[in-house]
Amino acid sequence: MDPYAALPLPQSAFVLGLCLLLVAPLAIAGVALINAGLGRSRSAAQSLLGSLVLVAVAIIAFAIVGVAFGYGETGYTFSIAGKPWDWIGAGSFALSGFSAGTVQYQLATLFEFISVAFAVLIAWGSGADRFRILAGAAAACILAAFVFPMLAYWVWGAGWLAQLGFNFTLGDGFLDPGGASTVHVLGGLSALAVAWIAGPRKGKFPKEGLSTAMPGHNAVYVLFGCLLALVGWLAWNMAGALMWADLPPTELTVTAINTLLSASGAVAATFTVTRVRFGKPDASLCANGWLAGLVTSSACAAIVSPMQALLAGMVAGLITPLLVELLELFLSIDDPSGAITVHAASGIWGLVAAGLFSSQQGQFLAQLVGIAALLGLILPLVYLLFWLVNLVLPFRVDADGERIGMDLHELGGNAYPEFVVHRDDSYR
Repeated sequence: MDPYAALPLPQSAFVLGLCLLLVAPLAIAGVALINAGLGRSRSAAQSLLGSLVLVAVAIIAFAIVGVAFGYGETGYTFSIAGKPWDWIGAGSFALSGFSAGTVQYQLATLFEFISVAFAVLIAWGSGADRFRILAGAAAACILAAFVFPMLAYWVWGAGWLAQLGFNFTLGDGFLDPGGASTVHVLGGLSALAVAWIAGPRKGKFPKEGLSTAMPGHNAVYVLFGCLLALVGWLAWNMAGALMWADLPPTELTVTAINTLLSASGAVAATFTVTRVRFGKPDASLCANGWLAGLVTSSACAAIVSPMQALLAGMVAGLITPLLVELLELFLSIDDPSGAITVHAASGIWGLVAAGLFSSQQGQFLAQLVGIAALLGLILPLVYLLFWLVNLVLPFRVDADGERIGMDLHELGGNAYPEFVVHRDDSYR
């Protein structure tokens, strides 16, 4: 079955979708800027250059290999209990025959190109100040060539998650029009694998049960990145609703409003929580709350009502600062960008919310099956692949490189050469 040819796409919808996808990469730019701002000043240039390199590697790997597995009129299928389970696509490599494909296929492929670029960037922020560019590029290549295409086929193609409704009458099958699972949960779980393998930054956890605060070096980058990401996210969610939720262009305004409400509710909740807990609001945590609301909206903005979107965002904003604290203080996981909480946890919550607020019978169970697949299949697979990569190309820079900063160690120069960027008592 060809999932992109099921419903003919009017030319006006194709033009609208193309325009939206040309704006959507601003979400990637915003997150890249946030990652740089949340890291140290002596690693800022390496952070942004790494973002460019990882995006480029992912796009190339997906174009050559991944596009064949992410889409295909036929897939690799096996049967369980008399039901077909489409596992992975069986299309053409290296975009062979792309120009002859339907407009649906071409637009969906562009959506997947942007999605895979975003997915590989998320883990990069969690490895800030210690993650080598070459190792990050290798990890991005594996995600783009194999893991992301397989998951995208499950969710957006003719894969088994998308067919849960047809095979087992579970609502409309697993729903994720904005890529909460394929982009954000995948990226967040990859961030968790990177944090485990690379380990914490030196001096982050000096004694058991204690954590040293290592604030980001530029709150302006972080907050401006949030506003930049909003523009891209609005376009992204509307494009996803148009292609994967089959919404007509006349109904996309609600998707945009739901995106705004989810982000607004989330940042309001995080602002309140941090002000109550610390006496003053925390800028970086509020930025994480804003992103958590946007990630939540990726799963449900095209499905829920405006008030449900607001509620979903508020829940995401409430749990974000608490989960960040849990990961750091109780699990000793060093995640400078907060990607594990912002992308993995909020993405999972968004998928749950899409099922909770759905009127379709069995939809909630379909969402739970998809989440179980993410945690039970994708997380172990990503960790195993990253662990193997780490044996060949170590993720973590050596101690001297971490001490002098990633800019000097990997690039030979600082992002801010006119200022003192190395001042860290933990190395004395």
